[in-house]
Amino acid sequence: MSSGLTRIGFVGAGWMGSTLMQRLTEHPEAEVVALHQRSRGNGVEALAKIGLPESAFYEDYAAMLANPEIDGVFLCSPNSSHGPQSIAALEAGKHVFCEKPCSTTFADFETQLELARAHPELITYVNYLMNFDSMEYRLQEMVKRDAFGTITQLQVNYRHPINIAEDKVWKLSREIMGDAIGMGIIHALSVMLNIMAAQGAMPARVYATASGEQTRAFEADVIYNIHVTFSNGATGLCFGNVDQANGYDAYHNIHGTKGGFIFDSYLERSHKVRYWSESETSKEWVYPLDERRSPDHFWGDETTTPDSGDVMEHQTGSCVEHFIDCVRKGEQSFLSFANSASTAELGWAILLSVAKGQPVELPLDRELARAHFYQTS
Repeated sequence: MSSGLTRIGFVGAGWMGSTLMQRLTEHPEAEVVALHQRSRGNGVEALAKIGLPESAFYEDYAAMLANPEIDGVFLCSPNSSHGPQSIAALEAGKHVFCEKPCSTTFADFETQLELARAHPELITYVNYLMNFDSMEYRLQEMVKRDAFGTITQLQVNYRHPINIAEDKVWKLSREIMGDAIGMGIIHALSVMLNIMAAQGAMPARVYATASGEQTRAFEADVIYNIHVTFSNGATGLCFGNVDQANGYDAYHNIHGTKGGFIFDSYLERSHKVRYWSESETSKEWVYPLDERRSPDHFWGDETTTPDSGDVMEHQTGSCVEHFIDCVRKGEQSFLSFANSASTAELGWAILLSVAKGQPVELPLDRELARAHFYQTS
């Protein structure tokens, strides 16, 4: 698409959705022209905040998709709607920005991939938001330039309380929210896979266990312990908990043959990040967020971290800009349905491993997965 604004039909103006809508209004080459969500009152209020009339509200999602003025959709609806709504959008010829998870059923996941591959002209994107944090950008670039040598072990956690209070109690439902992997742990897995992909390594095997120990009445298990073996022999660990009582834990620990990297959410900002490298720090540990202590390796005060509190201001703007840029250029995102399929596959393999009590090989055996997930859906 070379001229005119990219016109967006939006779905779900809740906490994250309203912020993404605002980011779209700030983008010089995009505009929101329609909104669909369950509550008309909340929808009309959200439209008014961005200067749009009540006539832009659609009670019916299919009617919104039928609007020829709409180029693409942003899906910020409940998790269980992501699959059906993205499939309908692709069938209607619309570009798709989809909040994670891309689907809560294996059948929808497979249909998404089939449609996306059959229509390469349609841009798709799954919002694995942590990848747009500036620390993650820097980390992946360091891996690409071999700052740590060959990575042999890494750990990326995602332990974070899901915002549930009063009218948010529907998030306790397995049917609506799906599993804890899709609720948030998938963010850490996506980061881990992108770090290893920078070295050309893919997940080869996963073993996972789960626990239902929790403080709120989630229908799904909330704690996952995940062990990933990569194609180059490296080992990855992820400890996940979407009912974490003590704030956000996005801990990173990377060990390579020529360096290492640690990010600790719970430390003071100046000490949250430290790394060492044979080639870049003469094997000394440096603190790139502490200008006084490591002036030659200081990253700048504007640097964000995955727990920085700047998610709404920085990462949402970055992911919106990325998606619109992909649409304008006609280029698929690195987080398209097809390009991020390995992350979703790892999520399904984890669930399969928990259910079977044994390791699962990757790439995922689709017949094995169908036999399990179609039977249990």
